[in-house]
Formats: sequence, C-alpha cells, structure tokens
Amino acid sequence: MQEESDSAIQLIKVNLETDHCMFIQVFADESTTEWRRKTDLIHDIVECLSDELVESWEKHYNNNEESYYEEDEE
Repeated sequence: MQEESDSAIQLIKVNLETDHCMFIQVFADESTTEWRRKTDLIHDIVECLSDELVESWEKHYNNNEESYYEEDEE
C-alpha cells in the first residue's frame, strides 16, 4: 500500500479484521504490528497478492530474516 502519493510502497498483511479496525503487520527493515481504523485514508492499494504468492513470499522472507542480524564480535 502507499499511504500518501509521495511515500514509499509498504508491504502489509492484515492479520485480523473487526467491524471498525484492522490489525496489520508492516514489513520494512523490521516487521511491526499496529491497529488501523478502516476509515484511515491511504493513497493507493498497489496490489493484492494471492494466497499462493503470499505463501511463496513468506518462505523467502522467513528464510532470509536472520541475514539482517549481525553477529556480535567477541
């Protein structure tokens, strides 16, 4: 999704939906979770991924997640 016309595109996953809100996971340098009102304005939903594409992406993301952490030097 793109929150504003000049903002970066963000990958989000809706984890839970209620009558008025959504609990979403935002994937950036670090994965974060947050509640959003359904009435919150956004500029654009760029693309909705199929369940198969999400599953494929999650395999790659979860396999590479540890590469973002540096090991402590002793």
